[in-house]
Amino acid sequence: MTEPRLNHVPCPGIAAPGIPCAQAPAAAQLHRMAYWEWNATDQPAHPHVVLCVHGLTRQGRDFDTLARALSGHARVICPDVVGRGQSDWLADPMGYQVPQYAADMLALLAQLQQQGPIGTLDWVGTSMGGLIGMVIAGQPELPLPVALRRLVLNDVGPAIDWSALQRIGKYLGKMARFESQQQAADALWAISRPFGPHSPAQWFELSRAMVRPLPDGGFTLHYDPAIAVPFNALTQDAAVAGEAALWQLYECITARTLLLRGAQSDLLSRAAAQAMARRGPQARVVEFEGVGHAPTLVAADQVATVKQFLLAAEDAVAG
Repeated sequence: MTEPRLNHVPCPGIAAPGIPCAQAPAAAQLHRMAYWEWNATDQPAHPHVVLCVHGLTRQGRDFDTLARALSGHARVICPDVVGRGQSDWLADPMGYQVPQYAADMLALLAQLQQQGPIGTLDWVGTSMGGLIGMVIAGQPELPLPVALRRLVLNDVGPAIDWSALQRIGKYLGKMARFESQQQAADALWAISRPFGPHSPAQWFELSRAMVRPLPDGGFTLHYDPAIAVPFNALTQDAAVAGEAALWQLYECITARTLLLRGAQSDLLSRAAAQAMARRGPQARVVEFEGVGHAPTLVAADQVATVKQFLLAAEDAVAG
C-alpha cells in the first residue's frame, strides 16, 4: 500500500522556541512547514502536482484516502499548515492567518519546482485550505510555477456564516489530555459529527494524526493552541469586510472550479454556493447529503467526485 514521505520546507517567519514539533530551521528568521508527499508514479518529480490543504484545526494526513487514490497519476502534496501536525509553531500567534499560510504555500511550490518542473498544478482545499486556495488562485500576479489549472473548494467560499465561526470558536484552542488515541478519537467525534457518517475504523484513522504524545504517556491535540488568538480577535464587522475581499479574489479565479458542499453545512449556505456557481469561475457544485461542515473526502463517492474532476480531460470539465 502506498504511504507518504515526510518532508519540510523553510518559510519566512520566526518559529517559537522549544516547541513540541520544532526542528532546527535553516536560519533564525525561518520556520519549517512539514508536508506529506504521495507518489506512486514512476517519476519522483512527476510534473502533475496536486496540493491538498486542510482545515483550521486539522493536518495533512486528513487527505490520506484521497491522496492514495490520486498518487498513481500525480505527485500529491499534503502540507501540515504551520502550527499544526509536524510543522513548527510560530513565535507570534498573529501570524496564524491566511496571508502567512499563503506565503508558506508559495515557498513550498518554489521548492517543488526546484525538484522538478511543475507542468500541471491543481489545488484541493478544505475549509481554511480552500480560503488559502482562493487567495492563491485569485491573484494572477503571484509567482506560481504555473497557473493553477483546477481548484476544488471543499465546503467553503467567500461567504462564511458568522454563527458557524462562533461554533468553531467554542472549542478552538481548548487543549485536553487523553489517556489513549481511542479516547482522543471519541472526544474528537463528539465535536465532529457534522462531518457525516464514518465507520469506527475510518474515524480512528482520521484521528490518529490529530494528537501528539506527551512525556507522561498521554496524548494531546496536535496543534498550537495559539491559533485561536487571531481567530478569537475576529469581529463580525471584520468578517463582513473580509467577505467582500474574498469575493473580489473569487471573481479573478480562472481555474476550473469544483465546489463541494455538505448538504447540512452551517458554514457554507446553499445560497452562497449558488452564487459561486454564477460568479467568477462559475463553480460546478456537488452536494453530499447527510454531511455538514465539511466532507472528509473519505467516502467513496466524495473521493470519486474529486478524482474524476482532477483527472478528466479538459473538454470533460468545460462549461
